[in-house]
Amino acid sequence: MEWLLLAFLSALLLGFYDVFKKKALSGNSVIPVLFLNTLFCSCIFLPFIILSATTGVLDNTIFHVSSGGWEAHRYILLKSCIVLSSWICGYFAMKHLPLTIVGPINATRPMMVLVGAMLVFGEELNLYQWIGVLLAITSFYLLSRSGKKEGIDFKHNRWLFLLVLAALLGAVSGLYDKYLMAPVTAGGVGLDKMMVQGWYNVYQCFMMGVVLLLIWYPTHHHTTPFHWSWSIVSISVFLCMADFVYFYALSKPEAMISIVSMVRRGSVLVSFLFGAFVFHEKNLKGKAVDLALVLLSMVFLFLGSKS
Repeated sequence: MEWLLLAFLSALLLGFYDVFKKKALSGNSVIPVLFLNTLFCSCIFLPFIILSATTGVLDNTIFHVSSGGWEAHRYILLKSCIVLSSWICGYFAMKHLPLTIVGPINATRPMMVLVGAMLVFGEELNLYQWIGVLLAITSFYLLSRSGKKEGIDFKHNRWLFLLVLAALLGAVSGLYDKYLMAPVTAGGVGLDKMMVQGWYNVYQCFMMGVVLLLIWYPTHHHTTPFHWSWSIVSISVFLCMADFVYFYALSKPEAMISIVSMVRRGSVLVSFLFGAFVFHEKNLKGKAVDLALVLLSMVFLFLGSKS
């Protein structure tokens, strides 16, 4: 069960990633923060890409980046588009919403993965999975009531809409990840995990560079000003570590994307605690009940996946 332990480690790292993301975005301009995140992530992986292509230093190590032509890179390019779209939505939402609301909503992604598999691939949910889905929906409803106490209307708040859209795109990305790294004999593409992680960060950097130059820079004097924060570097470091462990877990033949996805959402515990004790967010008792329902739904989804 090495892949399961890796999933738990990824969840811990992902929680700190969310915390630093919230800190970096507070009173800051979203697009340059996101661009710098993709830039630093690319800088972390470029040495591995270059060394793998020009030397044999990393051969037979977990850091080796396989080479491939357009047949492979087109899949990674699509991965970059999906993830970057999710990030753009999620970053704007994170800036304007309390971390104690963002975390529980993001934690409903495993439910979205299951429902998506049911609708798209015709999979059938068992009793435990249905209970998990219903608990997640109930928690979402209760969370909307908690949000109203802070003036957040779930029906008309555009940041909530972007957050839900980010979660949906994240669920699509999770399903796509397993497809990319599953062996060809199992119906996947069989791509190397380091190749996927390294190159999708590079592609995202170029995409965000275009967005920065064409959309943000011409109007930056009239929008929220950008200010440097070392939290931006921390975002990239914790994200790269979390994703590296995540991709490594998925590369294991016995890894189950449904369970890995659920465990990764355990990161909500880290972000919720920081939201409560560091950012001093409000209405914690009601949100704690909502969070408990989300975690309980994950337990039932886990039980359903094991049965």
